[in-house]
Amino acid sequence: MTPSFSNLLSILDIESLGDDIFRGLSPASGWTRVFGGQVVGQALVAACRTVENRLPHSLHAYFILPGDPSIPIIYEVVRLRDGGSFTTRRVSAMQKGAAIFSMIASFHVQEDSIFDHQATMPDVPPPDKVKRLDLAETIGEKMRSEMPNFIRRFFEADMPFEMRPTDLSRYVGKKVTDGRVHIWLKAARALPDDPALHQCALAFASDFSLLDAALARYGRTVFENSISAASLDHALWFHRPFRADEWLLYTQDSPNTHDGLGFSRGLIFRADGTLVASVAQEGSIRVRRTKPSAV
Repeated sequence: MTPSFSNLLSILDIESLGDDIFRGLSPASGWTRVFGGQVVGQALVAACRTVENRLPHSLHAYFILPGDPSIPIIYEVVRLRDGGSFTTRRVSAMQKGAAIFSMIASFHVQEDSIFDHQATMPDVPPPDKVKRLDLAETIGEKMRSEMPNFIRRFFEADMPFEMRPTDLSRYVGKKVTDGRVHIWLKAARALPDDPALHQCALAFASDFSLLDAALARYGRTVFENSISAASLDHALWFHRPFRADEWLLYTQDSPNTHDGLGFSRGLIFRADGTLVASVAQEGSIRVRRTKPSAV
């Protein structure tokens, strides 16, 4: 049965085929390619199902080929290491016999340490003081019509996460001089009390808009049809416990763009200021070439 896009649990509920092989389905969204965060989240679920009594602390992944949402994704898990403190898994996502995604995830036993520090959460308006990201209200009809179809459908669907940017003017041409973007997010529905599931849910959400931060300084967004953007790799580190169905602040910036590549990074905080995760991603960012008109 095809999962509902608005139901995050149905997307992450991959099917075991035995021998550390799993099958994941894409939601019926009308997209032409699979959302990268979906593959990250499902791959982490696959890895977690081969590990007992340990939670993931990091993952590093590459997007190899665009995924086809009309056919299942097969996740093959390889058990690389089961050590005293760390467990390592490699996950390959396959379609039509070819790898579309590759990830290594590391799991760690809980331990105490005398060293404990974290970055400070930015001073931004709380989620109840900012509006959700709604295309109909945020941008004009002209920009909506010029937006790439898969992105428009993405934001017009019933989202599995609610997102509330602290500055909506960013999406209508305002240049962000320091390149910093802040978005409150949380799962649209309550999730079960399973820490690993909340980590997989955040892995899904961590791909939302991260590459878009590379365009903030220019007053541009990946929503524009004239921009061609694609994630190439993704890294995520989990630091402290959290719930993905409670408000989290995703603060993003881009320290470098060059040679058609944009690098973005993010910190994710609980509403009380606790740093729970860090993210990094590089992607291809290009201005689409206009075809010369026929003479």
